Amino acid sequence: MTQKPAKDEPEIDTATSEELANEVASNAEADLARLESERDDFKDKLLRTLADMENLRRRTEREISDAKAYAVTSFARDMLASADNLRRALESVPEAARSGAEAALAALIEGVELTERDLLKTLERHGVRKIDPQGEKFDPNLHQAMFEAPDAETPKGMVSKVVQSGYKIGERVLRPALVGVSAGAPKPQEPSTPDTSGSTPSGH
Repeated sequence: MTQKPAKDEPEIDTATSEELANEVASNAEADLARLESERDDFKDKLLRTLADMENLRRRTEREISDAKAYAVTSFARDMLASADNLRRALESVPEAARSGAEAALAALIEGVELTERDLLKTLERHGVRKIDPQGEKFDPNLHQAMFEAPDAETPKGMVSKVVQSGYKIGERVLRPALVGVSAGAPKPQEPSTPDTSGSTPSGH
């Protein structure tokens, strides 16, 4: 008997080869999709971290700025009592007494006025400003209404009287101004109509 010579290479099934190729391609696509997903996830986390760091930087800068601006808040609030006392002292002197004051009293009044101006300037250098809203529109964020009364010279809703000046520090209200608010001109009284019915009380 004669034997068939052995082939050098085994035959490869074409269908099996295609399946292997498809499997390799599928695995490669899955790996690529996974890597792209991980890349996008890392990119998103990086962007979020950068945004958080930027927000933290801005918040820290704002807190530092606020700390500088409002560090004297408690001290400034305590100094308002001294400013109020100086103003009351000046207002307690009648205008007639000022015009006819002797030299000693005039010098005293001038000294108190100078002290008040210096105190207000010192407060302003530290960001504290006086609120004197006479004639301005009532603002509940800056003013505290003590009363409302008719005022023929001041439109309704406007500040007609400042009972106590207010103060701001930076953009914050240190103390609201105590004010009276105009209710507008008083309404004219209607004239009473006389009884023209001509009836008289009946007597018995």
